[in-house]
Amino acid sequence: MTSESVQPKPGPSRRTVVAAVGAAGLAVALTACGSEDEASGSSTEQGAAAGGGGGAALAKTADIPEGGAKVFDAEKVVVSQPAAGDFKAFSTICTHQNCPMTDLKEDTLSCACHGSQFSVLDGSVKKGPATQPLPAKKIAVAGGSITLA
Repeated sequence: MTSESVQPKPGPSRRTVVAAVGAAGLAVALTACGSEDEASGSSTEQGAAAGGGGGAALAKTADIPEGGAKVFDAEKVVVSQPAAGDFKAFSTICTHQNCPMTDLKEDTLSCACHGSQFSVLDGSVKKGPATQPLPAKKIAVAGGSITLA
């Protein structure tokens, strides 16, 4: 017998293992992004092929009071009727720090996070700290129905 010590064969270094795991993670992330883009592209094409204008029906025109508004939480939009037959829509995300807003009293939408207030009739800031008006949203009004465009 020999007195040689048994040396284990060297395996991959820690750096090699970490680099391989990172590369595999990147490949998975890129694959996920690619398939998501393809899926959303095909659904857009299907909607266009089906003749859909792209909007979700929100309400009947009779549901929106003249001089007032109605908030649609799921769509993050508020629809108002400043004058008879004139409908406007605005985002319900506060322009100060992106808090969602649902507190509507008459023609004023208030942010619970920091107290900003907005006119739902024109989107303007009534009270800060917000300084930017609410962004307008596109709607279509046809046949007594309001649709988000």
